[in-house]
Order: sequence, then C-alpha cells, then structure tokens
Amino acid sequence: MTKFSAAATSIPLSVPEIRGNEWKYVKDCLDSGWVSSAGEYVTRFEKMIAQSVGVSSVVATTNGTSALHIALLVSGVVPDDEVLVSTLTFIAPVNAIRYAGAWPVLIDAEPQYWQIDPQKLSDFLKKNCIVSGGELRNRRTGRAVKAVLAVDILGHPADIDAVSSVAREFGLVVVEDASQCLGAKYKGRPVGSLGDIACFSFNGNKIVTTGGGGAIVTSNSEWAAKARYLSTQAKDDSVEFVHGAIGYNYRLTSIQAAIGCAQIEMLGEYVEKKKDIASRYQGGLGETSGIRHMPQAPWAESIFWLYTVLVDEKRFGMTSRSLIGELKERGIESRPLWQPMHRSPVHCRAEATRCETADWLCASAVSLPSSVGLSQSDQDYVIEAINSALRVR
Repeated sequence: MTKFSAAATSIPLSVPEIRGNEWKYVKDCLDSGWVSSAGEYVTRFEKMIAQSVGVSSVVATTNGTSALHIALLVSGVVPDDEVLVSTLTFIAPVNAIRYAGAWPVLIDAEPQYWQIDPQKLSDFLKKNCIVSGGELRNRRTGRAVKAVLAVDILGHPADIDAVSSVAREFGLVVVEDASQCLGAKYKGRPVGSLGDIACFSFNGNKIVTTGGGGAIVTSNSEWAAKARYLSTQAKDDSVEFVHGAIGYNYRLTSIQAAIGCAQIEMLGEYVEKKKDIASRYQGGLGETSGIRHMPQAPWAESIFWLYTVLVDEKRFGMTSRSLIGELKERGIESRPLWQPMHRSPVHCRAEATRCETADWLCASAVSLPSSVGLSQSDQDYVIEAINSALRVR
C-alpha cells in the first residue's frame, strides 16, 4: 500500500495527462513562428472537435466561459432577457448570462442523475410565463424568456431530449454547456451535438486540456460565422481596422491548439480510463455503508469526469465535509460540489424554482481523485482510506 504524509496532497483530484504528441506539436508551433491565434493548429483543432462531436462548425475560444458568452449572444439573447439555467453548476454559465446583460432563472437538479430537472423546467414555464406581444414573458418580471442553458455535470449528459421538448413547446433556444462532458454520449449521440448550440471547456482539469481554452460547437452555419466574427473583435476590414460591432478577444492561441490536437488524439483512450476508474470505485466501495455511487442513466454513456459519491451522514457516521477532511489528512485531494447558484452571494437574488435536490446533492457529494493517470495502487489507497474512515466511526 502506498504511504503518504498528511502534510502534503499526494493524490490530486484531476490533473492533465500528457502522454501523446504534445511536445512534438508545440515544438512545430515554435519552429514555425505561428504562436498566436493564427496558424494551422487552430483550424486543425476545430476540425478534430467537429469530427469528434459530429457537428459542422467549431469556433475555438480562450476558455469555456467565453464560449458560453458568445453562444448566448449568437443564439439571440439580448440585455434584459431571461435564460433558464441549472442551479447545480460551476458559476461560469450563470456569469455568462450576466455578461450578455441577461438574467438567470435557476432550475433545480433532478435526484436520479443529478442533472437539470426537465419537469421543474416545464412547470416554471407553464405556471410563471405568458405569451405577450408575440414573446414568451415572465409574468413577475415582464422580461422575455429566450433560452435554456442546460449544464451537463460531472461527465454525465442532461436528459436533453426532455429539455428540448419543453424548449420547443415554448419556442426557446437550447444552449448545452458540455464543458465537463467531451466524449460522453446521449442515446448514442455525442454530447455537444444535442442542443441548438453547445460549448466545451479545455481547462487543466478536463478530460482534454489545452491548459485553458474552450469551443463553441454548432451545425448552424450562420451562428458559427457570427461566433467567429464576435470572438475576433468583430473586424470587418482587416486592413483599415473597421469594426462593425462590439467584439471580443476570445480566440484560442496556436500553441494551445497544438496541445489540444495531441489531446484529442487520445480522447478514446482517456474515456476508457475514466470508465475503468469509475468501475474500480464502484467495486471497492460497493459494500461501504452510507456511500451512494455516481449514477449512469440507461440512455447515457458517462465519461465519469469526476467520480462523485454521496455520503449519508447517519449511515456512514460522518458528513461529506468531514470525509473530505479525513482524506486530506491522508494526502488525498477531494472536494464538494459547487455551491448551488441560488445560494451564491452574487446570484442568490435570481428567480429560482424550489431547489431542494441541489441543496441535498451539494451537502452530500464528495468528488474523488479521477485523473486519467491515476494508478491502481493510488486508487486502492483512496478506497481504503474511505473504508477506514467508516470503520473508525
């Protein structure tokens, strides 16, 4: 068994795996001199993502948040609109709604697979909205409701057909935040190809990383062209520097794209490793009282981006936060889920459905080490640490 000092984190939560052509492609970038947002690697990376996801157009961006911002703009969201969004999410998609000058309406998670709840989405629209002046409007605020931003969390897709069915009934655009889900599938279809437009993140802890970076993916060619235009400072004349709109400096660099090309080449292998890690946790903790395992719907192929368990305090004998502390003492990094957005100091005034499921998940969840490079011996150490914590209580 591997031994660790309590003074240092020896098993990280999720770190990049660099084992492919990264060094080769970055050296090629440096040798060619194409290191900024121009050059063949940006185009190559976009084509590789498009092929992987099964869409016609990809626009690479500086990060996932910028991708979400632009996706909202090109899908028709304007200042003072409202966008319905998951409350159980990292803060980025809700911030992106505010960047667009719009307002979030926070929708609870469903308890079975922990994704945005299509029923609560439907209930809100039916009970709280009305068609006025040819637009769907929130009865309370009078604002136009324009889109649903469905966030796929922890590598598992939302029930996007159910979400899209509700959205179509009310004439809303579906923006899919698939930042944590590259490589996952929904009813056999690649995540990212399911909504009207989708976004990915390539942050350092994602299954594929460019160090930072993101992408807008869509099969709507007009939206893709507008996204490319807005993300490159909305330049109409590159010689005279004429700009026809307020644009953004959101383009990915060639060096980052070179790393991304090498990473995408390894995606299939990395997905399989994530599944193996999930299977090993399920086996090693299968009999552990008070631990509920990360679910996978029969219609989904999760990538188990961060393998996450729910801790039943009464049966396990300690809270999720106490377990996180115990693991830290053993040199193991773990973490809770994000503070739900209806609890966030900066977004708590947003309108929201009843969000008891998100509160329960946040209070109970612990995400465990899930790096692609996680060794079996290190994972065994994590499993033993959790089982030992149970035995001493």
